[in-house]
Amino acid sequence: MTEQKKYLFGPVPSRRLGLSLGVDLVPFKYCPLDCVYCQLGKTTNLTIQRKEYVRAEDVLEELKQRIAQGLRADVITLSGSGEPTLNSSFGKVIEGIKKLTDIPVVVLTNATLFYDEQVRQDCAKADIVVPSLDAADNETFEKINRPEKSLTVEKLIDGLCKFRNEFTGKLWLEVFMVEGINTGKEQTQKLKEAIEKIKPDKIQLNTAVRPTAESGIERIPIERLESIAQQIGNNCQVVADYPESEQTENMLIKSEQILDMLKRRPCSLDDICAGLNIHRNHALKYIGRFENEGKIVAEIKNGKKFYKSSEHKNTP
Repeated sequence: MTEQKKYLFGPVPSRRLGLSLGVDLVPFKYCPLDCVYCQLGKTTNLTIQRKEYVRAEDVLEELKQRIAQGLRADVITLSGSGEPTLNSSFGKVIEGIKKLTDIPVVVLTNATLFYDEQVRQDCAKADIVVPSLDAADNETFEKINRPEKSLTVEKLIDGLCKFRNEFTGKLWLEVFMVEGINTGKEQTQKLKEAIEKIKPDKIQLNTAVRPTAESGIERIPIERLESIAQQIGNNCQVVADYPESEQTENMLIKSEQILDMLKRRPCSLDDICAGLNIHRNHALKYIGRFENEGKIVAEIKNGKKFYKSSEHKNTP
């Protein structure tokens, strides 16, 4: 008998990080932003309140069990169902992970709380930090990110600059491009100027490849993203689709792992197969059953089918 996972998910395939074991530190969906492009859907708890939403000890105990079972992952990523830095114990989680394994620790964050010195100090314990910056003026910030009322883009950029000065690890800045809002020359120039102040090691342009919180957020063609990347600078790159992962047919996967994966984010059939190293026929067997049982729903995005848990289906 195995205990169902509570705080860990995956490993799942990441376009930037390889096989990533996710660590979920806040309930669904606590976040300081309500981004129009979020693949998890609309923010249900718009907040900047920090507290111990999940106990560090519980997360580390679950990770210890996974390592004992034979964990295969390129990175361990603090991300999940909301903004991980809202958890006041996330620094303790990073420290604990590093005592258990040599696998690099990554933090995916929207950087909205980097004005807080303690948040910056805790984030600096990670090996790689991937913050977001989608706008360089408040009008665009409001349109794309729909922040909690006390947040401003100046506050966000200032926090990122301070963090860059304090952090000795790898800083990869993600910029999510939304056509018609932050893709014009004026907006990209403002972003470029802000990025030059922050001085990240990499800038990674992203676009909608999965179903988004708001309809009408379309995937931007790669040629256009490459053009924007050239405008921003030499260390700016377009984030490509997930790499092909080696698949094995003999790996036994419980159906709960597929459901857990789809509760975290929408996934295509290829994502499921790559993330769990299973054959398409194996995955399709479970997908068909889950659809019939009403546990998952399918949605077409840019001509590609994605599956997600019906628990997180957006209401009109």
